[in-house]
Amino acid sequence: MDRLARFQRWTGWLTLLLLGVALTLVVNAPADFQQSNSVRILFVHVPSAKMSLLMYVAVTVCSIWVLVRRSETADILAAAAAPVGAAFAAVTLATGSIWGKPMWGTWWAWDARLTSMLVLLIIYVGLMALRSALDDPQKSARATAVMAIVGAVDLPIIHFSVTWWRTLHQPPSIAGPGAGKIHIAGPLLTPLIAMAIAFIALGAYMWFVNARLIRASRRLEQLDTEHEEHG
Repeated sequence: MDRLARFQRWTGWLTLLLLGVALTLVVNAPADFQQSNSVRILFVHVPSAKMSLLMYVAVTVCSIWVLVRRSETADILAAAAAPVGAAFAAVTLATGSIWGKPMWGTWWAWDARLTSMLVLLIIYVGLMALRSALDDPQKSARATAVMAIVGAVDLPIIHFSVTWWRTLHQPPSIAGPGAGKIHIAGPLLTPLIAMAIAFIALGAYMWFVNARLIRASRRLEQLDTEHEEHG
């Protein structure tokens, strides 16, 4: 069994275990005195937001490796991480909108945090579109790597948007930049952290599954090409 298959198997079992524990904590968590049961949306929203950023960090690191070493493995990992990160970004925006309607009175606002997160989703979609638009694998790898590295400028904008500008979005739920402040009540903090850890395992599992699919697809294409060349 290769390394990716082993990672996929172990992260799969770990995801099931961690999600079971985390969801049990979420179900038994008390309702917030201000947000009532709407606060439970944040148990999905916050971990999804963290994962959308974390997956883009993975895309960026792999992209740098592609440009420096021309590594096909790094390119496969970058290609596999983009749709996973896009899925988490889409969940972040959807759950934020669902939570925002009863709390803010609107589904959407052109707030700095919301807008920069939307930009991240657009960058993810752009990376996937650019990769599929180029037939030459080497050109595709280099072009998407450059775009991914340029797009990384959005990460600090997302993270610090609530401190750089006066926004509708509240401060970070777990820790404020450099301040170490916790903006969520203790009984709700434990399930939030548990869900965040479970989502890390889930994201890793999805990443490895996608990477194996892409690698298998490329090998199949290579075999088809060799078969055609040898008649």
